[in-house]
Amino acid sequence: MGFFERYLTLWVALCIVVGTLLGHQWPSVFIRLGSIEWAQVNLPVAVLIWVMIVPMLMKVDFGALRQIGQHWRGIGVTLFINWAVKPFSMALLGWFFLRHVFAPWLPAEQVDSYVAGLILLAAAPCTAMVFVWSNLCRGDAAFTLSQVALNDAIMVVAFAPLVALLLGISSIIVPWATLAISVGLYIVVPVIIATCLRAWVMRNGGQARLDRWLARLGPLSLTALLLMLVLLFGFQGRQIMAQPLVIAMLAVPILIQVYFNSGLAYLLNRRLGVAHCVAGPSALIGASNFFELAVATAVSVFGVHSGAALATVVGVLVEVPVMLSVVHMVNRSRGWYDRRSLG
Repeated sequence: MGFFERYLTLWVALCIVVGTLLGHQWPSVFIRLGSIEWAQVNLPVAVLIWVMIVPMLMKVDFGALRQIGQHWRGIGVTLFINWAVKPFSMALLGWFFLRHVFAPWLPAEQVDSYVAGLILLAAAPCTAMVFVWSNLCRGDAAFTLSQVALNDAIMVVAFAPLVALLLGISSIIVPWATLAISVGLYIVVPVIIATCLRAWVMRNGGQARLDRWLARLGPLSLTALLLMLVLLFGFQGRQIMAQPLVIAMLAVPILIQVYFNSGLAYLLNRRLGVAHCVAGPSALIGASNFFELAVATAVSVFGVHSGAALATVVGVLVEVPVMLSVVHMVNRSRGWYDRRSLG
């Protein structure tokens, strides 16, 4: 792992603190940045997300979809968790905690927006950070690659309808045009650019040249992630400083769904006799969220200062430390896992 990846938790924590303090101290600067929009899409956020996502998507070889048959049980478990369990469990947890348990302490006019943010957070499986999590748990690279490729292909067609369905169930008006623009900008276009760049590099230098490109672009991608965190927490700086209790309440359903979905995926893989090097990344992919897409869509659909944007930013706040704890549990439980799966 490189320098950035090794200390990722520290950099994320620093950016969160810096962004929050800057947003609280100089809100007018971030209001001005938040107003730079085209078709309700915040351009500074869009640029940073492209710089962050495209290099990571270049790692994805959609030809890896041919390898699905080699790991069909692990892939089946992850698909089940990603598309049939996680979005619906998050909608249920959001409804239970935000509309009932925590309702007396939340601003009533923002509850719908908070729930929408949680749904956006859970409706797309993680792409960018999956390779980091898989590497940390010594996961099978071929499985991780094929799973990410398949999830990205499904996201292109399933994200918008799934979000619309769940927002509809939650009685929230769906702005279809803005949602479609977000899907195009943050899924379709980056996938096309990354696929074309990957194909061009492979034709003009093969895997060795691609590895060199990825090594050079990796720090740029992570730098864009950190800058985006500063920007996003700057947008929400005043809200975070003024409403720490709201942040804590929004974190509760996110934490529960991460541990529930990762645990369920891990146990299902063990039950099916899947190797630990597949079960580990399967659990991590099943639990983690494509928070970059969630944040961008929340900003586009509801605005940079909305409750939905705040909920997705809370997702960013808990994503890295919580996923690192899941990695730790997966690694520590390998002996227990292998006793059953090998027996």
